[in-house]
Amino acid sequence: LCPCLIYGAYVFLPFDAPLLPTVSARLVYTLRCAAFATFPVVLGMIVSGISRLCSSALEPFGEFHREVEIHRTYVSQSIHLFILYFFNMAVLATYLPQELLKLIPLLTGLFAISRLIFWMSYAISRSFRVFGFSMTFLPLLAMLLWNLYGMFVLEPENLLA
Repeated sequence: LCPCLIYGAYVFLPFDAPLLPTVSARLVYTLRCAAFATFPVVLGMIVSGISRLCSSALEPFGEFHREVEIHRTYVSQSIHLFILYFFNMAVLATYLPQELLKLIPLLTGLFAISRLIFWMSYAISRSFRVFGFSMTFLPLLAMLLWNLYGMFVLEPENLLA
């Protein structure tokens, strides 16, 4: 489903990436796009804090209720996946040709939407969270494989430069 969504958005959404000739400009563009990917994480932190305040726990350092645990787990996993996403996206931006830089905001949107889908499905039932997690993890894995391919096959002479 992820390749179909990315391809459909790439073909049908009417925007293009700005002209980014240098690596530093591409990294700044990636950093700006990644700021939008933090929205689900920040929203999860806010909801997690509110759920802890509204929790009826008598012992503040005791066991969490299921509602509090869901949000805490979501925020923790989202932070870890965002770090992996951001570093892979930064490397990907250096290897992509100019005409494919449109993928950077599209992958950012897919990351944010898939984290929100994961959060909703995790709150419904733990068995439904596979769809949202796979929409986050599989594009991340594809980016990692493309980055390794780019480093070791396409440009091995620039690996340490």
